[in-house]
Amino acid sequence: MSDYFHYQNGELYAEQVPLEDIAARFGTPCYVYSRAALTDSFLQFANALQGRDHLICYAVKANSSLAILNVFARLGAGFDIVSGGELKRVLAAGGDARKVVFSGVGKTVAEIRLALEADILCFNVESAAELERLNQVAAGMGKVAPVSLRVNPDVDAKTHPYISTGLKQNKFGVAYTEAVGLYRKAAKLPHLRITGMDCHIGSQLTETSPFIAAAKKILALVDVLAAEGIHLEHLDLGGGLGICYDDETPPAIGDYVAELLAALRGRGEKLILEPGRILVGNAGVLLTRVEYLKHGEEKNFAIVDAAMNDLMRPALYDAFHNIVPVRLENHAAPLPNPPPHAGEGAIEKSTSSIYEVVGPICETGDFIGHARSLSIAPQSLLAVLSAGAYGMSMSSNYNTRPRAAEVMVEGKVMHLVRKREEVEQLYSGESVVV
Repeated sequence: MSDYFHYQNGELYAEQVPLEDIAARFGTPCYVYSRAALTDSFLQFANALQGRDHLICYAVKANSSLAILNVFARLGAGFDIVSGGELKRVLAAGGDARKVVFSGVGKTVAEIRLALEADILCFNVESAAELERLNQVAAGMGKVAPVSLRVNPDVDAKTHPYISTGLKQNKFGVAYTEAVGLYRKAAKLPHLRITGMDCHIGSQLTETSPFIAAAKKILALVDVLAAEGIHLEHLDLGGGLGICYDDETPPAIGDYVAELLAALRGRGEKLILEPGRILVGNAGVLLTRVEYLKHGEEKNFAIVDAAMNDLMRPALYDAFHNIVPVRLENHAAPLPNPPPHAGEGAIEKSTSSIYEVVGPICETGDFIGHARSLSIAPQSLLAVLSAGAYGMSMSSNYNTRPRAAEVMVEGKVMHLVRKREEVEQLYSGESVVV
């Protein structure tokens, strides 16, 4: 648990606001973010990069809420986007289009036009076909598109296979062996301007060695291009630095940056980084309330009002999120999460037991956490930790469930930054055939 979410007299706070007060005012499920935590993580990058020409492009897919984008925009961030919708969000939040890099394997003509009209910093191109399309669209608009090839270095990120992006079998980027030929091709296309090279090998990395291995392979390509007269303005080494969900020990931001800078010593290109999860993951929690306790022969279930539509990561990746009570009995520390084993039988009212924490969605895969030691009762409040990244941004309306409210805490003040959806909103754009 970060310093920005902490217990005071047995009650869990976000900065200086009790989470119970947020639940009472805005209901549950509810995402709660700490502005101070967001700011601190960004400034750790900025301070570590002082003296080096750089741009920190927040990976919008991690959490695209306008309030969060605005916090980073005010701090001077750029943005890494993967859709036209994300570009519109960045602009609506006060972001600078000239600090936007556009990644993604399937950019449509409409999205390319939108980005060219906005005058973004760079397109991170992921295929030969995309190079051709960019050139054609830019020609039709009388513009020149700034491009960087996303090169796949075939480096094992040692992370979950669903979020590993730098291997030969992944859909992302252009093959390392084909990169030089594609740069030669791009240099001849009249409506493209080569500006850099991009590399992103995956997410939730907890070691620096894959980053350094990828950087060294990219630098070797940069030298080959320079020998041919193709000089790059920037190197985009992506993001992917992990956070602590359970017992992971990812490197500190400063140590990670120091190793990258050491690998780049003597290089004059501008450095672009694309951190996402590391900036927002531990800056947010998901508040949820226990609806029922159900004690079975083999397992006990804590049925809460948050579900897989609110937080998809456990169902999608079997991802772990720590779950803690908002109010501790007798001001005790939260119980550790043990390995899975059978429940301890039916107990009335407030119970200390091993629970499957599950939601009301009609899917067996709808769970928030397995085999958690919790002392809870119906209507107890729980906080799902490390929920700031890929929580709200991946949420859905499955089972016609309105998406959660979002609250940002700033010191003693709580700001409602997204209203809870109403059911009527979910079908307002639909019609029946008469």
